Amino acid sequence: MTELTFPRQYARTQRLTLGEPRNLMVSPDGLRVVFCRSAAGDDPVNSLWVLDLACGTERMVADPRTLLADGSDEDLPPEERARRERTREGAGGVVAYATDEAVTVASFALGGRLFVVGLLSGAVRELPVQGPVFDPRPDPLARRLAYVSGAALRIGELDASSWELVGEPDAGTVTWGSAEFIAAEEMGRQRGYWWSPDGSAIAVERADTAPISTWHIADPAHPETSPTQHRYPAAGTDNAVVTLHILLLDGSSVQVEWDTDSFPYLANVAWPTVDRLLLTVQSRDQTDLVVLAADPVSGKTTVLFHDHDDQWVELVPGTPDQLADGRLIMAADRAGARRLLIGDDVVSPSDIQVRAVVGVGDETVTFLANPLDDPTVQHVWTCSLADGAVSWCQLTGEQPGIHTATVGGPTTAIRSATLDRDGAIVTVGERTIASNAQTPLVAANVTIYRVGDDDLAVAVLLPSDPTDGPLPVLLDPYGGPHAQRVLSARSGYLSSQWFADQGFAVIIVDGRGTPGRGSEWERAVHHDLAGPVIEDQVRGLDAVTEILAGKGITLDRDRVGIRGWSFGGYLAALAVLARPDVFHAAVAGAPVTEWRLYDTHYTERYLGDPLTDPQPYDRSSLLPLADQLARPLLLIHGLADDNVVAAHTLRLSSALLAAGKPHEVLPLSGVTHMTPQETVAENLLLHQLAFLRRSLGIGQNKPATENRATL
Repeated sequence: MTELTFPRQYARTQRLTLGEPRNLMVSPDGLRVVFCRSAAGDDPVNSLWVLDLACGTERMVADPRTLLADGSDEDLPPEERARRERTREGAGGVVAYATDEAVTVASFALGGRLFVVGLLSGAVRELPVQGPVFDPRPDPLARRLAYVSGAALRIGELDASSWELVGEPDAGTVTWGSAEFIAAEEMGRQRGYWWSPDGSAIAVERADTAPISTWHIADPAHPETSPTQHRYPAAGTDNAVVTLHILLLDGSSVQVEWDTDSFPYLANVAWPTVDRLLLTVQSRDQTDLVVLAADPVSGKTTVLFHDHDDQWVELVPGTPDQLADGRLIMAADRAGARRLLIGDDVVSPSDIQVRAVVGVGDETVTFLANPLDDPTVQHVWTCSLADGAVSWCQLTGEQPGIHTATVGGPTTAIRSATLDRDGAIVTVGERTIASNAQTPLVAANVTIYRVGDDDLAVAVLLPSDPTDGPLPVLLDPYGGPHAQRVLSARSGYLSSQWFADQGFAVIIVDGRGTPGRGSEWERAVHHDLAGPVIEDQVRGLDAVTEILAGKGITLDRDRVGIRGWSFGGYLAALAVLARPDVFHAAVAGAPVTEWRLYDTHYTERYLGDPLTDPQPYDRSSLLPLADQLARPLLLIHGLADDNVVAAHTLRLSSALLAAGKPHEVLPLSGVTHMTPQETVAENLLLHQLAFLRRSLGIGQNKPATENRATL
């Protein structure tokens, strides 16, 4: 018998996500739901499953442990490793798949090998094509497959023969069919080719990274290995040159034409009908977005939609799309909030913020949105356009939670995560898809408050066991653009609750710049990623101190710590550098410390071009603040991180040392921006706790409250 502690469980289960159904797809006839799921909450190997709605049974159709003998897919092509890093995917087995239009055949890669499965018959076989295989996709009619192998796009026939459709073997900086770094990391586009609806042609991205500077990511723990070369487009420097080409299977091709000088970013591609592609392109400064219709025969394009914002235009998942009659579906900021547009007409209610489009029928659009006055929830909506009239329906009722959906024909699968249950539940009508996720060893004791004149969203977690005396405080934010932490879903608070159970009052603040609150709220960080976010953390802390005092709970404002990762790490370091009067210790994981070292698309959206106007970068950098450090600071960084490279922490550490400011640095050898390694993830929690206790003078010799279970 072994004893399981929460830090170990949290690490082993990849934050309690293993065993949940994921990557859902619903067939157009509404009869099948395809999904990935592992066999247990601590099993990282996903199998492919089908739920047959007619009989209500779940069938496993692809088991990696059978297909690969031991289930291991460690021998991954570098493109697949990069894709998993971009999507923060820590699991293995079948983590991505693609299907034909009818969702009767699926393809996937395991260890660089190609597999195909009949979703009706359950018959699965390997196609021993020339590899390694990355991102295989059947054509819409299931006659053949395309896949990426290295820098080339290849065609795989069902008889296991394969041939190269396009590639440039002598051009070491050119890839065909793969999303370049910026598209995958910042635009949410993970693919680089798209079949035509009849399977006769493919639209393919060609990316040339030659203009981008080469960075070198070394592993100091293994000096015998050569550094990894990584083309990284830092703010103010060149991006990859991206073009789109229509390739017929006979080898002929045409390049899609648009003004790539004015609109260099290719954000999205869709091929809804045989005679029309849809392209979304952006200007370098992201103040202009254009949707183009492309003729696949000539490559000529025409403008369907043009949006401008003096600060930036947001990319909205699921758009553009079109109705059966050809009308364009978009989402854009209008009158202070993100609205659903059909053509030029706003069709969503005025009091909600549209977050994504998830399904389009002949006369219906299914989308995700939250009330403008409550960003802590997300609901599933449908917009009906039947008979020329617009009507709406909120499918997920009034229960607070984070609800998402996958749509196929008449069937909608809904995933719901709420505060009153652990994990998430996936329902399809009256049926529930089983989850094998473990029950967490902590019970989140979270209360969400709205504070201040602008209704700042703040979550508070208190110890499960009441304690005497004032509670030391730990702020646990992300706090930046494109992510929220204060949500009506219990699963997001598990590590925070574990820290609370160690005797802290844990406070999480979603301030200005975070999503869901409308245009002005998001754009409050334009040209300043430091001032508004730290001000809102302090405002939230002050408000909660007063609220809890009214409930007889006292916060110890002389012992306030803060921890965070990525933007949250930047915010944690900023807190002790800029506001030592409030914050007394910080743990900064993978922090951005100098925004000139971060990528073009993200950074320039908020801070502009550093070559044109360096002041926003100077204002938001941590390096000039190094001589102000007067509080304990722990910097943690994965040395294999290719997103927020370790140079961020090393440069801040050098500046602190030059200023004579003591601090601590924890380098993580072989660790990227995420920390999927079980022992690393487990001990990181314990190390942070020990640092905070020591720095704040809290029971340095006191063991952690482990929230144990016996297995």
